Amino acid sequence: MKVRAEKNTTLKELASILNVHEQLLFDSNPHLKTTFIKSGETFHIPFTGKFKCHISSTSKETPVRNIIDFYEGHDSLPQSSEFIQIKRAYDYNVLLEDLAKVTEAFPFIEKRTIGYSVLGLPIYELLIGTGTKKVHMNGSFHANEWITTSVLMCWLHEYLEAVVDGGAFEGHAAMELYQNTSLSFVPMVNPDGVQLVINGLPAEHSHYQSVLFMNNNSLDFEQWKANINGVDLNNQYPAYWEIEKERKIPKFPASRDYPGDAPLTEPESIAMAKLADARNFDLIVAVHTQGEEIYWGYMNCEPEEALAIVTEYSRLSGYKAIKNIDSHAGFRDWFIYEKKKCGFTIELGIGVNPLPLNQFDEIYEKSRGIFWASLYSLK
Repeated sequence: MKVRAEKNTTLKELASILNVHEQLLFDSNPHLKTTFIKSGETFHIPFTGKFKCHISSTSKETPVRNIIDFYEGHDSLPQSSEFIQIKRAYDYNVLLEDLAKVTEAFPFIEKRTIGYSVLGLPIYELLIGTGTKKVHMNGSFHANEWITTSVLMCWLHEYLEAVVDGGAFEGHAAMELYQNTSLSFVPMVNPDGVQLVINGLPAEHSHYQSVLFMNNNSLDFEQWKANINGVDLNNQYPAYWEIEKERKIPKFPASRDYPGDAPLTEPESIAMAKLADARNFDLIVAVHTQGEEIYWGYMNCEPEEALAIVTEYSRLSGYKAIKNIDSHAGFRDWFIYEKKKCGFTIELGIGVNPLPLNQFDEIYEKSRGIFWASLYSLK
């Protein structure tokens, strides 16, 4: 939220008045050369419900109103319970709306573009925190698993509010997690596929005929998993990819399961591999649906600490921990195989994809602890 100084002040004074950690103010204003703020200078502060009274008040007698003028951005910010749009099909357009709100309300977030989909849609990464532990989470690798994006965004919003408000989870202070962890968040890996599943494709679109052919001439794209080229993005990674190529039934682009002509041919999978290489993550969490299971091992390449982490995940969620499955070439498989670090696939919910929105509340309540444990379980 953008504000303006009514008089000379400092970030330390503002932190005391707003009851928010000074580091959050500092991280929200990388343009400031010092912690001193001159009268009339504009800057950003994080927003949560506790600031509503300050914003609504017209009195200049309140401590906040004596220091800063709320003048931009706050009118469009909803109450906490309405922040993330979970009760509707969560397509790319909804994601963009929520990203705009989240980055406005919590300006210590950094939003980056890590690549582009086949159709040119930006694939966004959010960066949160300043710590040395590097954690990554992603959703919607598969198009008809788009509910994972809304779950991820709600996990994130709960965490951001806790960071600002001084909240905690199971005795772990959110602000300490923020200071100890650098969180990378890619909520929608496959935007073209999600758009196709939820909205279809107009007949005049350049990919209409090819997509229709791959979907057996059906206009019902509900079961589509692949990207718009008909390649399964989670079968694209060089971790025994040749095994998947040999045994997968589709030998040509299809709505699901085709691993491509070679590893890393698709812009979305390439972007994620480059991200993992560049960031040197300590732990990754790939969120999928469905089954209420957690996959945590691959070819005995996982580190010893993975067992303790997945045990905590399972305790908090009730999900079943499964070390090995007969599957290769996934993002998590490749990360464990290549980096020898902790990687987990979370299968949210139970049923048939795409899972219905009426399961959202149960999925969220069961899985939210997995998010928090990903931040505090690394030693």
